[in-house]
Amino acid sequence: VDGAVVVNRVRQQKGKTEGYDANTDTYTDMVAAGIIDPAKVVRTALQNAASVASLLLTTESLITEIPQEEEEGGHDHHDHGMGGMDPMGGMGGMGGMGGMGGMM
Repeated sequence: VDGAVVVNRVRQQKGKTEGYDANTDTYTDMVAAGIIDPAKVVRTALQNAASVASLLLTTESLITEIPQEEEEGGHDHHDHGMGGMDPMGGMGGMGGMGGMGGMM
């Protein structure tokens, strides 16, 4: 099929919905045949791409990491306990597991 011939014949068609169906090698009413207008497909693809791009740009600007200031002296605080308490958070009065005696 020569593309120039198809284009010339489609341009001569009177209806706006008439076009060339490459699957059946016929000229037909594209809407009646259920063939979506290629311009609509391109427009929809561009709209969806713009929507996704704006979503990604917005999301990227919303997700940030707040830098933490380093403490002076380089102290290493890995116990995560409260100041002045033992590493278990000050729960030193708990009894052992033997007999489940409860609190001392």
